[in-house]
Amino acid sequence: MSRSVWGRACRVLGLLLMVMLCACHASKPEFQNLDITGADFGRDFTLTDQNGTVRRLTDFRGKAVVVFFGYTQCPDVCPTTLSDLARAMHDLGPLGDRVQVLFITIDPERDTPQVLASYVPHFDKRFLGLYGDAAATAATAKEFKVFYQKVDGPTPTSYTMDHSAGSFVFDPEGHLRLFVRNEAPAESIEHDLKILLS
Repeated sequence: MSRSVWGRACRVLGLLLMVMLCACHASKPEFQNLDITGADFGRDFTLTDQNGTVRRLTDFRGKAVVVFFGYTQCPDVCPTTLSDLARAMHDLGPLGDRVQVLFITIDPERDTPQVLASYVPHFDKRFLGLYGDAAATAATAKEFKVFYQKVDGPTPTSYTMDHSAGSFVFDPEGHLRLFVRNEAPAESIEHDLKILLS
């Protein structure tokens, strides 16, 4: 084979390899939940967990992180979501240890560290409940574009909280990747976490 023919063959082979590599990088993961990769919010927070430890999102680097906003006296959405997350964690088996679920209360007035400590780990002992004062709660919700407001009840302490429902999922590098809608099946959460952990 002449040098010119060999050179052309090498160039063609190189071009084919480049096309194949580009094709590999262009393919996106097939998530079952809403892919929000590249979203410019939910960057960080400074809150305290039920054990009194100050936490930031960066503390959990190396794990997939699921963030859910709610409150312990929520009658339906919050316990259902935490139950679904607990089931996904269980079904992940040993991979579940590489996932951190964070429950951020929007009702710090009633959700004291003691209340969070008895409520949140009830679903899975690895789950953490986070709280802040009113200003920190409002700032964190704003950073995640989460809506919440108090709805008065018959007594001053029997109010409810209207709030956005859904979970935010970060990959182990700390990038916001997914939004999990309320009532998404546990199987879809497990499926997507496996992709992020692979």
